[in-house]
Amino acid sequence: MPVVSASIRTSSCVTRRLVGIAAVAAALLVGVLPASAERAQPRVVSERPVNWTPHILDGTVYAITTVGDTVVVGGSFTEATDASRQARFRRHHLLAFRARDGQMSRLEARLDGPVHALAPGPDGTVYVGGSFRTVNGVGQRGVTQLRLDTGERVPGFRAATNWGTVRTLAHRGKWVYIGGTFSSVNGEPRAGLARLDATSGAVDSGFDAALTLPGGRVAVQELAVTPDGGRLVAIGAFSHADGLRRPQVAMFDTGGREAGLSRWFTDAYEKPCAPIFRHSYVRGVDFSPDGSYFVVVTTGGRTHPDELCDTAARFDATGTGLHRPRWVNHTGGHSLYSAAITGPAVYVGGHERWHDNPRGRKSAGPGAVSREGIAALDPVTGKALSWNPGRARGVGVQSFHATADGLYVGSDTTRLGGVYRGRIGMFPLR
Repeated sequence: MPVVSASIRTSSCVTRRLVGIAAVAAALLVGVLPASAERAQPRVVSERPVNWTPHILDGTVYAITTVGDTVVVGGSFTEATDASRQARFRRHHLLAFRARDGQMSRLEARLDGPVHALAPGPDGTVYVGGSFRTVNGVGQRGVTQLRLDTGERVPGFRAATNWGTVRTLAHRGKWVYIGGTFSSVNGEPRAGLARLDATSGAVDSGFDAALTLPGGRVAVQELAVTPDGGRLVAIGAFSHADGLRRPQVAMFDTGGREAGLSRWFTDAYEKPCAPIFRHSYVRGVDFSPDGSYFVVVTTGGRTHPDELCDTAARFDATGTGLHRPRWVNHTGGHSLYSAAITGPAVYVGGHERWHDNPRGRKSAGPGAVSREGIAALDPVTGKALSWNPGRARGVGVQSFHATADGLYVGSDTTRLGGVYRGRIGMFPLR
């Protein structure tokens, strides 16, 4: 399918659907409602954030999730305040608060390194990934499972990576998927991507992505799993999966007992960007709530309307063989790091200044629209929607988390929607 720039409105019509009843029912059978099911929203969120979220005073927020009515936040921070900025709390890399009013939780797990990934677990627990080596004084590198009420480790979950960072993870049914810069988990070789038993942390012997990168180190930057758990897309620094060419993007069939590489593939990210991004320039990915498509966002340091540097691009997830983007939205030379798809919108964030900007050169080209650090794109055309709250750009948005109530945003800056919000905020549904 040819690339369609988001600066040109396409005449094709793609049906937008909410989460399928069958997918939700299947999830309930295994006892876990998939995180993606929470992302389906009926409309675009407000441009004004709520006033009750806590403020994080330093570092960067890299990950956000919800477990019941508790919001869990991970990053490189050490201190936070309540919404009024009257009470201070020491929180190293992990904190939690009540979703309806921002009341801080007592969660105070001791991690000796930043948290980069979170996923809800069963029975009031959360899976945590990052660059830590110890958890509450006990050696457990890269990934752990914690109780939210006490911050204690769940002792039965014993997974650990050999080195590096767990940058991304997802929980679906009986499995936890982790991605990052490791080369083995529990002593078993797994380059950058592994599937673990959600209860014990044991490595699944039936799934090995076999990612490789000649002349470089494999790193999975982010992964996303469909709501029904049937497909996984991974992006990052790799050129092959299971011996087949898969430049920076690979899809896997994960619905059965034996999981493996899908016949879906794309060569859209084979072209290089700036030399500093020699091995990889993809940064974020998310599936639509119905699992029919996903969006990839990139950095890259180059601007050309025929390249995917500094862009958001939509790919249909169905079918086999070669896939090209349904649409591409160019920033004109500024990086994007995160994406969240809710149905009515594709939210993207980085340190961009414009969208609809294929002819820009770190400038506003013909047809460009101003979007400071955050934007909402039309899922059908890829063009920027009118939603335009703005945020202090900084490095950029590092995490989105959509729920039935709104959209959480995590970053390294303190202005969101025109008001002070310390590194985390939430745009409610209108």
